[in-house]
Amino acid sequence: MFANVGWGEILVLIVVGLVVLGPERLPGAIRWTSDALRQARDYLSNASHQLRDEIGPDFDELRQPLSELQKLRGMSPRAAVTKHLLDGDDSLFGMFDTPPSAPGAPPPRVSTPPPSSPSSPAEPPGGRPPFDSDAT
Repeated sequence: MFANVGWGEILVLIVVGLVVLGPERLPGAIRWTSDALRQARDYLSNASHQLRDEIGPDFDELRQPLSELQKLRGMSPRAAVTKHLLDGDDSLFGMFDTPPSAPGAPPPRVSTPPPSSPSSPAEPPGGRPPFDSDAT
């Protein structure tokens, strides 16, 4: 629940609590907060146990799709494609992982502009024909 709260944040909360509540009331406020959190956690665990007892074996069938959704929630698009479409075989992605300057990779393609000739006035100096957005 509080997995992202570090010691620095806890220290800041204690200092703010000392300033706002004072040293006399701070221990009582910490005790009240911890008791309230413990009581809420107990209520939630009792509610899940009661649901499990009342529903019986169907409770696990209801939890299974939720656990699968939780697994998919943290999955990246690459991991999802690998798992569901490629059955866990990620060797297809190996060719995309190597940078072009790696040894064994083909050298990058360098295009040199052809010498300009007066016979083709429609071509620009780069050697490519003009791009027409209406034609595509």
